[in-house]
Amino acid sequence: MIYQKKEWVEASFIKDYEKIYQYSITDPEGFWESVAEELLWFKPWKKVLDWHYPYARWFVGGETNLVHNALDRWQKTPIAGKLALIWVGQDDQERKFTYRQLNEEVSKAANLLKTLGVRKGDRVTIYLPRIPEQFIAMLACAKIGAIHSVVYSGFSTEALKTRIEDAQAKIIITCDWYPYKDKKLTPIENVKKAIKDISSVKNVLVVKRNFVSQTSTFQPDSSIYLFWDEEIKKQDNICPTTIMESNETAFILYTSGTTGKPKGVVHGHGGYMVGVYATAKYIFNLNMPQSKQVFWSTADAGWITGHSYILYGPLLNGATTFIYEGTPDYPNIEIWWKLIDQYQITHFYTAPTAIRMLMRYGEGPLKKYQLSSLKILGSVGEPINPEAWFWFYRNVGREQCPIMDTWWQTETGMNMISPLPSVPLKPGSCFKPFFGVVADVVNEKGEPVKKNKKGFLVIKTPWPAMLLDLWQNPERYRKTYFENEEIIKNSKFETLNSKQIKNSNDKNSKSLDNSNLGFRISDFVYFTGDSAKIDDDGYFWIIGRNDDVIKVAGHRLGSAELESAFVSHPKVAEAAVIGLPDEVKGEKIKAFVILKHGVNPSEELKKELALQVRSQIGPIATPDIIEFVDSLPKTRSGKIMRRVLKAKELGQPLGDTSTLEN
Repeated sequence: MIYQKKEWVEASFIKDYEKIYQYSITDPEGFWESVAEELLWFKPWKKVLDWHYPYARWFVGGETNLVHNALDRWQKTPIAGKLALIWVGQDDQERKFTYRQLNEEVSKAANLLKTLGVRKGDRVTIYLPRIPEQFIAMLACAKIGAIHSVVYSGFSTEALKTRIEDAQAKIIITCDWYPYKDKKLTPIENVKKAIKDISSVKNVLVVKRNFVSQTSTFQPDSSIYLFWDEEIKKQDNICPTTIMESNETAFILYTSGTTGKPKGVVHGHGGYMVGVYATAKYIFNLNMPQSKQVFWSTADAGWITGHSYILYGPLLNGATTFIYEGTPDYPNIEIWWKLIDQYQITHFYTAPTAIRMLMRYGEGPLKKYQLSSLKILGSVGEPINPEAWFWFYRNVGREQCPIMDTWWQTETGMNMISPLPSVPLKPGSCFKPFFGVVADVVNEKGEPVKKNKKGFLVIKTPWPAMLLDLWQNPERYRKTYFENEEIIKNSKFETLNSKQIKNSNDKNSKSLDNSNLGFRISDFVYFTGDSAKIDDDGYFWIIGRNDDVIKVAGHRLGSAELESAFVSHPKVAEAAVIGLPDEVKGEKIKAFVILKHGVNPSEELKKELALQVRSQIGPIATPDIIEFVDSLPKTRSGKIMRRVLKAKELGQPLGDTSTLEN
């Protein structure tokens, strides 16, 4: 079934996706240049795109700054008096900042960092919960050309230490305590332990969480510890914005792999800014200053969603960003719906995991709320199964809001495959690539697969917001994203990439003729690490991570499609599926199932669920083992860690678990 409404099309920036998309891939540099021209630059670029394997550099020679466009450009316009940020604490405290007030706070924070010796290119680790200072600190770093590295406040001491050491951070910004449900967490204690043997750290700025009284139980035992609140008062509220070349680093964001230390994904000022600005504008219909737009992304700035669509995307478009400190089920299961009504949220962007968790409690908690302010819903973090999509559409959006089911990654910086409000929607599909993005699904030989067949998801054109590199690890960057071993073991890609490497290292070499491969030397292939399929209408369906594919008797089954079959049962809230070794079939299917609130587990229900999956996918997908559980291992961003389930089942090391919520 396809969902599309006339009023959605009429209210959308883009009314004809296909027309604009064809133009954008015919002349991608022209398209992205036209977007970049909507933003402010201290100096224009000399070249839109410079692609030298394996690096793409955008708006080369152009000079700008993320903060120049997120804050500076609004100061002499009516938007200066508009709310930029609304914050609500778990304890019901409220703090609001207009664009003018936020600019002043950012300037004071930037001046504070400069008094502590922070200069352009220095790294600042931000280890804060979802409080305004988290975002003020990010903007302050970008304003003076420092590099921010946000570390999720729930990470352990060891996870924090690894990230500080790798970045060689000069300053740490943290807080004395913060509430997390009924607990009181003290991140400053983790910082004290983490920095013991790290010589790069010169100062630790400590925010007092008691915003009203500005008192603290933390007693500094060294001169390196300074209270943010006290030092900020000494600073001037005017600070010049540092001019940055488009490809100079704005931030590092660490993302975990299955093994080894976390990868430090590097993003710059210019290209990232253009990509995030455009996707926020066109996918979420932002950049309409004359209308009241309050954008709520329920993520944390410890993740890329928090960078791109809590902070930079909304501010680049002059919208209001809303931040809630707490969780979706505290102090009660209704808190999100209450806040939507109270603050007249217009855009609500959350994770399928959160939606499925709320589904466990039924529709009752929503019925007392209007939710009439909502205009657009969004899904992020992992594929949204059709059942969760329908629940979200019917009960939260009241069948009046299109759902922007977005696929992207920390590395991509921006939404890559996503609907627009004007296009026909298919529940469970993330539609088609964003403008200027060419995506495809290929097999082990790098050849496009047939329609509705699963394969490896790849991107075939550079895009402005793509990562610049991995921090101090160019070899890992190249091997992870451009020489993915899963595909190139004996494929055409192997030959192409090996020749590209040779050519890029030989200044005197002539352009190579790869016509027999069907590629040119300039061809770009980015390996996403995800599996997907494309249907007859060209819509993309994300199956899951490549390592989440289960091979049963030679058949490739995606964990996401199996889980969706489980969740389509009215008694199931969530499910995680893994493959275990089997002598006959290669792998057998084991499912971990969370039932809805009030449903009792039974052997009969297991049989019922097995039949459900069998009928929806086929006999080959019949689960061998079903286990009822109360919770699943998830990252703080809501992704199910299936590899952890599999490792536990097989008695293997769990790998990097620093991102686990539970």
